[in-house]
Amino acid sequence: MGRGKVELKRIESPISRQVTFSKRRTGILKKAFELSVLCDAEVALIVFSPSGKPYQYATHDINRTIAMYRSEVGLPQSSYPACSTRIGTMELWRNETEELRRSIQQLEMRLKNLAGAELSMLGMQELKQLERQLKTGVQRIRSKMTRITSENIRLLKRKHKAQQEENTRLQKRLQELDQYGNASSSITLGASARNVIAFQT
Repeated sequence: MGRGKVELKRIESPISRQVTFSKRRTGILKKAFELSVLCDAEVALIVFSPSGKPYQYATHDINRTIAMYRSEVGLPQSSYPACSTRIGTMELWRNETEELRRSIQQLEMRLKNLAGAELSMLGMQELKQLERQLKTGVQRIRSKMTRITSENIRLLKRKHKAQQEENTRLQKRLQELDQYGNASSSITLGASARNVIAFQT
């Protein structure tokens, strides 16, 4: 059965939006690579994230491809490439910092959601996804606890068996000592009796 038609609209949840962006970005970069290989095309692709972070793919030098595009469509070439490069680098670092800040905020919000807080902004789909993640987490925790408990039980059984074997060995040794003591006493008593009989005679 085919998949239903997906309604294209802005994703409200920041976390779901970021996940979708990452997946779709990977997909479009893969398609660009396939197009360049299959059709021997010169491809340059630039994608900016919602926070302004740039991602790019180019089969050749991207600046050359952009220059070729500008020439083809009649756009003027950049007069200050070095200055543009510096500005672009600064902008890249600024976008990277902003992206990291947003990622930290999203992770903090995710932790709050997992703790059962700040749920008012989540829709039904996000709440169901959160519920599945919590169930999976609980199952993993229980599985880990079961493994630890089983290992502890096996360890206690081994210790108990070792103690029983040691106890059996000590009891056997004690019996041997008792038998040796009784034999020594019998020999001593026999010698004493012979001495008495010899004295009476």
